[in-house]
Amino acid sequence: MMNLTENNLQDLKDNVDQIFVVLMGIIVMLMQAGFAFLEAGSVRSKNTTNILIKNLLDSFVAGITYWIVGYTVAYGKGNSFIGWTYWASHDLPLSSFGIYFFQYTFAATAATIVSGALAERCEFMAYIVYSIVITGFIYPVVSRWAWDPAGWLFVGGVYTGDNGEEFNVNYQDYAGSGAVHALGGVAALVGAALLGPRKGRFSKQNKMAVTLRGHSVPVAAFGGFILLFGFLAFNGGSQLDLTGEGSAVAVSLSVVNTMISGSVSAMISLLMNRVFGDSKWSLLKTLNGALTGMVATCSGCNVYRPWSCAILGLLGAGAFKLTAFTLEKLYIDDPLDVVGVHLGGGIIGVIALAFLKPEEGIIFQQNRKSALFLGWQILGLTTIIVWTAGLCFIMFGILKLFDKLRVSPELEEKGLDIPKHGENAYPSEAYGHGWEKELEEILQEIESIKGDDLKGNLTKRIGQHINKSKYVSAPSNEFPEVNPH
Repeated sequence: MMNLTENNLQDLKDNVDQIFVVLMGIIVMLMQAGFAFLEAGSVRSKNTTNILIKNLLDSFVAGITYWIVGYTVAYGKGNSFIGWTYWASHDLPLSSFGIYFFQYTFAATAATIVSGALAERCEFMAYIVYSIVITGFIYPVVSRWAWDPAGWLFVGGVYTGDNGEEFNVNYQDYAGSGAVHALGGVAALVGAALLGPRKGRFSKQNKMAVTLRGHSVPVAAFGGFILLFGFLAFNGGSQLDLTGEGSAVAVSLSVVNTMISGSVSAMISLLMNRVFGDSKWSLLKTLNGALTGMVATCSGCNVYRPWSCAILGLLGAGAFKLTAFTLEKLYIDDPLDVVGVHLGGGIIGVIALAFLKPEEGIIFQQNRKSALFLGWQILGLTTIIVWTAGLCFIMFGILKLFDKLRVSPELEEKGLDIPKHGENAYPSEAYGHGWEKELEEILQEIESIKGDDLKGNLTKRIGQHINKSKYVSAPSNEFPEVNPH
């Protein structure tokens, strides 16, 4: 009877843990909608459909590549660098599918981060290619190093203290400040640098930066709210179980710390833009600041004391502002400040853990172990950056070499929605996309045509217009704002 009760209790715990990670994964999956709306509102109306379908495809591309090869590389049986079992989930225990789903949502997030930095000018097929490579290889290798029990960063090294006792030190990154966000930020930086700025973004002659404003602040804000909501599951769900000793406490602490860091970073970003920026109370800068603070807390939100996260929020806001300012000085166009949010926040998160982790950080104890802890954090972060930057440089470089990275200047000016997808996001009369003049001419010609010739002439005229439209550029309806560099 006792064994039966114990078995039932264990089954109940296993089921609760499975449901927990699946539900958290579903909420993290909702972040794809957050990214989609944030990016859609932040681009010009002529590119709305294009950016939406790219965010949609992140989930589908990752759904295939992570299933076939990504999870294998990350968590299959293998060595400290890479795994090689569970191809297409073959022989994967049924009890592991909850964890698999949650890890898949992280892979999709890593790829989605990149799309915002390449918005409005990246070729559609280039997007498919880098999504496959990131979710199928670049990210899975890093996640194996950082999170799989066999990964070399997870294993760390064994050292001897002054008193002769041995201790282990390893790289720590609870929810992916480095493994997800810094990785995505680096990929975005390399892609944006090789892709080049949008047409009209910079004037090097006059040393001016032109703000190409997105078409809908409400849409962007809606996406931001979804991301803030999803981040609570992103960090809280990284515990991966709910019934283990201290697990529920860790989940609760993760959620609270994430909110504190995001709140402080949001307020500091708001004030910094008011004082050091364009003297405005910017909604979008505040939103990005909040996301940066949440990124920064990913590495240790399960152990931080709440006051530590207030410090992280302050540092995250500074990193976001400094990174965005630096990219503008380097004439690197990042339409959504992706690099500032994810790379800036990710770097702060990884390094700060070595100082702020209770009982182990440098603030709490100054000894050889805490110094080695900082060394491993720097080593892990550096390795992730070099690995990602190197492979992305090769990938984006090859695409650029074969002229498959960037759309033509005509299409960029025209907008990608109609020529690439045939689906404009808004009615043609709602915004300027360069088609009104030709359509008006067609309507006038229809009125002048009499009798049986109507059908033939109309078909011929529309065909001419479609062919012409492939090469005609269109003005945008948004009014750019010019800021001194």
